[in-house]
Amino acid sequence: MTTSKVVLETNVPGLKLRARGKVRDIYDAGDRLLFIATDRISAFDYILATGIPEKGRVLTQMTLFWLDFLRDTVPNHFLSSDMTGLPPELEGRSMWVKKADMVEIECVARGYISGSGWKDYQRTGAICGIPLPAGLKESDKLPEPIFTPATKAQTGHDENISFDQAAAIIGADLAAKLRDLTLKIYSKAADYARTRGIIIADTKFEFGIINGEIILADEVLTPDSSRFWPLETYSPGGAQPSYDKQFVRDYLESIKWNKQPPAPALPDDVAQKTSEKYKEAYRSLTGRNL
Repeated sequence: MTTSKVVLETNVPGLKLRARGKVRDIYDAGDRLLFIATDRISAFDYILATGIPEKGRVLTQMTLFWLDFLRDTVPNHFLSSDMTGLPPELEGRSMWVKKADMVEIECVARGYISGSGWKDYQRTGAICGIPLPAGLKESDKLPEPIFTPATKAQTGHDENISFDQAAAIIGADLAAKLRDLTLKIYSKAADYARTRGIIIADTKFEFGIINGEIILADEVLTPDSSRFWPLETYSPGGAQPSYDKQFVRDYLESIKWNKQPPAPALPDDVAQKTSEKYKEAYRSLTGRNL
């Protein structure tokens, strides 16, 4: 796959723009949707002025890898990655998908204690109302993976909620099915990733309903939706190095940005290092080059 220019925004002639998110542009083609992963990157809830080379390709190609890997576990919304007749910069970063009625919660699986889960545990001894053993350290492996749903925020952060709160939003039966399916998918993916030298500490899934059937949708097990740690350097008791935007966060902290708009641009070396981290995660997990 050839290297292309950084794609920050798309314009697809003849298709109606349905949504422009932090990373994805979604177009409506009547009976199906076009999902395009741009090279935009956000940090501290703001989209930065600089894109990350190849990031959108990594997100789409990794999602396609996992959808194929999980095809016997859960159906999904993927139709085709053939972009014939569309602008060439869409190649490799885009996919046609079925329309679905999206479930109104994020489905998060955690196998390790980190991020907002670690903060929740320090405060309450639990994550999303699930009691955990005393004395856990940051980044410790949990006794078993847990389901910690979240609300979908249109802006800012998703908010962690309890299982009962999720059940109140989407119904107890669907919440129970999604909990079981989330943990099943996570465990299968995490077991595989470990054989490739990567720990999936946590991840979030989005599900939809098509003709009464639960399907896996949106991005799946990417560095944007998951916390990937290198197995060889794993050492609980603090934060772990990760295959994501850590270089970006560290740079923004170093320049003392006040986390208010306008979001600053990134130096070339920070963007390039971040790009390499994304590509490294893809190579490690899939055994392929982008």
